[in-house]
Amino acid sequence: MSWQRRGWALFAAILVVGYTALSLSLPAGPRLTWIGNFVPLGLMLLATAVMALNAWRAPRNVRAFWILWAAGCFFWTINQSLWTYYEAIRQTNLPEPFFGDIILFLHVVPFMAAVALRPHRSREGQNQFFSTVNFFMLLIWWVFLYAFLVFPEEFILLQVNTYSRNYDLLYLFENLVLVLALGALAATTRGPWRKLYWNLCVANALYAFNSLLMNVAIGKGVYYTGSFYDVAFLASICWLIWSGLVALEQHPVPEPATPVKAGWITVTPRLAMLAILSLPLMGFWVIFRDPAPAPLRQFRLLVLLLAMLVLGSFAFLRQYQLDQSLARLLRTSQEGLDNLRRLQQELIQQEKLASLGQLVAGAAHEINHPLSAILGYSDLLRQDTGLRPEQSSMVNKISDQARRTRDLVLGLLSFAQQAPGEKSLLDMGEIVRRAVKMEMLRLESKKIQVSTNIPNDLPQIYGNTSQLLQCCLQIIANAMQAMEETGGGTLSIQARQENLGGRQTLLVEFLDSGPGIKDPGRVFDPFYTTKPIGKGTGLGLSVSYGLVHDHHGQITCQNRPEGGAAFYLRFPAATPA
Repeated sequence: MSWQRRGWALFAAILVVGYTALSLSLPAGPRLTWIGNFVPLGLMLLATAVMALNAWRAPRNVRAFWILWAAGCFFWTINQSLWTYYEAIRQTNLPEPFFGDIILFLHVVPFMAAVALRPHRSREGQNQFFSTVNFFMLLIWWVFLYAFLVFPEEFILLQVNTYSRNYDLLYLFENLVLVLALGALAATTRGPWRKLYWNLCVANALYAFNSLLMNVAIGKGVYYTGSFYDVAFLASICWLIWSGLVALEQHPVPEPATPVKAGWITVTPRLAMLAILSLPLMGFWVIFRDPAPAPLRQFRLLVLLLAMLVLGSFAFLRQYQLDQSLARLLRTSQEGLDNLRRLQQELIQQEKLASLGQLVAGAAHEINHPLSAILGYSDLLRQDTGLRPEQSSMVNKISDQARRTRDLVLGLLSFAQQAPGEKSLLDMGEIVRRAVKMEMLRLESKKIQVSTNIPNDLPQIYGNTSQLLQCCLQIIANAMQAMEETGGGTLSIQARQENLGGRQTLLVEFLDSGPGIKDPGRVFDPFYTTKPIGKGTGLGLSVSYGLVHDHHGQITCQNRPEGGAAFYLRFPAATPA
C-alpha cells in the first residue's frame, strides 16, 4: 500500500469520526449547516480531481472510463454547490421545485455509461458502433423515465408529495442498477480490475443505502443538513476517492481478449429492445389508467411520442448498420469460399502431378537404359571411316534423334522432380521473344497475327531457360491449335511488372481470340484434352504447370469476356543482392 492510500485512509477515518461527533454534539443551526455543506463539497471536488487524474494517466483505451467517472462526479459537485449556495450562503430553504434534482439524477448516468464500456476487456476485434448505439438508447430511456414520471408533477403542475415519491423511487432504482452492474463486473473479473470494481461497488452501495435513509428521514421531517444521516454520505464519498487512489497505484489495463458467453454479448441489445417495447405499455397506462389531470397526461403522451421517435431512429440506424455488416460478411465469406476452392483445386492438381511424376520418373529411367546404348552405338558408327555417305548421314540422324529423345527424357525427369534443372538469373522477356520467333512461321501459315508488348526493363527472375522456353512454346502451340479451328485470329503477348502484396512480380499474359476453353478448371489436369483423338496427349499444359510451380510461380487460365482464352504466368522477381 502506497503512502497516499495510507494517508487518505487515516484522514478519512478522522474526518468521519469527527463529523459524527459534531453531528451528535452540535444542534441544528448555521454552524452545522456550513459544515454539512462545505465538507461534502470539498470531498466531491477532490473525487472529481482524482478521477480526472486517472483519465490523464490511463491508457487510451481506458481513458473514456475515467472521463465518465469524472463527469459524474462533476455533476454531483454542481448539485452540492447549489445546495451550499441556498443553505449556507443565502441561508434559505431549497426552492420547490429544485432544479438541482435533475442534475443529481443525471449524475449517475455517466457512471452507468462507464460501467457499460467494460474497460477491463480488450477492444480488439469488437464493433464499437453497435455497443455505442445500444448504450445511447438506454441512456435516452433513463432520461425519458425522469421526464415521464417526475418532471410533470415537478414543473408542469406542482405536486410535491407525488413528485418526491416518484423521484425517490426512480433514483433508488437507478442507484441499485449501478450497484448490481458493478457487482456483476467484480464477480467476473480478476486482478486489479476486480479490486477496483469491488471498491466502486461498495462506495455506491453505501451511497444508495444512505440516500434511502435520508429520503425516509425527510419524509418524517427529522432530517437537517449536518445531521447523523450524513455520516454514511461522507463515508461513501471517501470510499469513492479511495477507489480512484487504488487505480492510480495499480494502473489497471485491459485484459487479453477471451471468448465471451453469448448471454453476456446479448444483454445490452436485449435491454435496448425492452426499453423500446416498454413505451407502448406506458402509453396504454397513460390513456387508460393514469389518474393525473389532463395537462399532465398530455405532457406524458408528448414525451412518450418524442421518446418513440428518438429510440426508433436509433433502432433504424442500428438495423441499417447491421445490414451493412451482414453484407460485408457475406462478401468476405464468398471471397474466402472462392479462395478455398482455388486452394483445393491447386492441392488436387499437385496430387495428380505427384502421382504422374512417379509414373514418369520410372518410365524415364527405363527409357534411359536402351537410349544410352543407342547413343553409344551411334557414336561408334560415326567414328567408322569406312561408311558410305548415305550411311554416315543415316547414323548422324539416328544420333541427333537419340539426343533429342534424351533431352525429352531429362525434361520429364525434371517435371517429376527427379532431376531439377539448374536455375540462374535470366530475362523472361527475352525467352518470350525467342519463343515467338521460333513459332512465327507456323503462326503466319495459319493466318494468326501476333502482337507483343514486352518492355526491355523487366525485372530478372531465377529460372531454367529451356524449361521456361518449353512452357511458352506449349502455351503458344495451344493457342495456335485453338485459333486454327476458326481459320485464324490474333495472339497478344504482354509482360509487365506488378506489386502483389508488397512483393515485386513479373506477369506474362498470352491472350488469344480463339473459341475459348470448355473447362478452364481442368485444363492443367494430366491427360485432359479437348482435341480429337491422335492430336493431343493432354500432357503439355500439365508439364508446364509443374515447371512453373517448380519456379515458385503461378499459372492460371480463364476465358476472356470478349472471347478467347487467357493464360497468365506470374513469377517472383529476383531480389538484388
